[in-house]
Amino acid sequence: MTSPADRHGWLSVLSVALGSFVLVLSEFLPVGLLPAIADDLHVGIGTAGLMVVFTGLTGAVAAPVVTVATSRLDRRTVLLALTVLLVVADALAALAPTFWVLLVARMLLGVGIGGFWAIGAGIAGRLVAPASVIRATSLITAGVSVATVVSLPLGAFVSSLASWRLAFVIGGGLGVVALVLQLAMLPSIPSVQRVRFATLGGLLRVQRARVGLIATAFLFVAYTYVAPYLQESVRVGPDTVTLALLVFGVAGIAGNFVAGVTLSRNVLGTIGVSKVVLAAAVVLLPLAAHSVVGVFALLVVWGFVWGALPLGTQTWMSTASPGGSESGLALFVTTIQLAIAAGSVVGGLAVTGFGLAADFWFAGAVAVIGAVVLLLLGSRRSSAVPEVAAAPATGSVATGSVATAAAD
Repeated sequence: MTSPADRHGWLSVLSVALGSFVLVLSEFLPVGLLPAIADDLHVGIGTAGLMVVFTGLTGAVAAPVVTVATSRLDRRTVLLALTVLLVVADALAALAPTFWVLLVARMLLGVGIGGFWAIGAGIAGRLVAPASVIRATSLITAGVSVATVVSLPLGAFVSSLASWRLAFVIGGGLGVVALVLQLAMLPSIPSVQRVRFATLGGLLRVQRARVGLIATAFLFVAYTYVAPYLQESVRVGPDTVTLALLVFGVAGIAGNFVAGVTLSRNVLGTIGVSKVVLAAAVVLLPLAAHSVVGVFALLVVWGFVWGALPLGTQTWMSTASPGGSESGLALFVTTIQLAIAAGSVVGGLAVTGFGLAADFWFAGAVAVIGAVVLLLLGSRRSSAVPEVAAAPATGSVATGSVATAAAD
């Protein structure tokens, strides 16, 4: 029978999960809005893609900076402040009179994303019983997949019926809901670990952490230009674009929960296979542009492994730090945001110079390289999960059953 404390713990996790959902929703809204924003603010598609770049670069810097700067503060206070920042960023984006003001709003969002994923993704161990940490963490990280289901089709749907600004109004409104729930549900979560930049640097000497960062670096390329690909290469209308992005997101949710099972058995195998399958899917997309059915099938495959990869790499990194998960997750967030930004920059150059197909082929090559490096280095004995000292005190996702489940 569930005790009141357990129920309150799960409600607290739910409030954090909603925060993760709204953050990812806001981060990826521009992907479905790129054509509308570019047209309204009189910039090219490649330039409009800078919204993703600026968010990613800011998040990459913010993750370690926020982790270090707030390591002595109550985690509840930090999470609430980051949710407030999310609401402000979406409000500014909705009101932005120029593209450059919109970029400032995206940078504010980047701070919220970087800080939240470095701290919030590992908070489950402080809210629920040790036996429930894996499930609670999966609920928080499921915000990535669920937000993908909503963000891309929402952006495409809103831009086809109303102004693209409405999408950011919706994001900000959901952020307010998340903030209210967090105020009501989150208990005090005192800091238990002082994190310094030297701590983060020391983690780079752990081979398992280095391998995980390499695996993370080879993610999320080509994703920015899905909507333009569907419109320009496949030549489908807004309704079909919305449906395709919805299918992609639903497949991502399925991939997230399937990965929750396979990761408990083999982390290396789950990530490696997912990367290889992702490479095949994105390389084949330009070749299948003549077939709407074929494109939908490939989007299902891509979405499925996309849902598995963030959870897989985060699981790897959360068990890489002997001192707890926040250090590993800070570097994880920095790397993944740099990968998003780099993918958007290179993708913009590829699209501008060679067309949309070049971006997908480059993404496939990157995924293959990442899979090879991961499988070669990750299988070495020295990359085994390190011993975690004082597990109960840290309350991190790197402790207890999670560390055991992540062992390959």
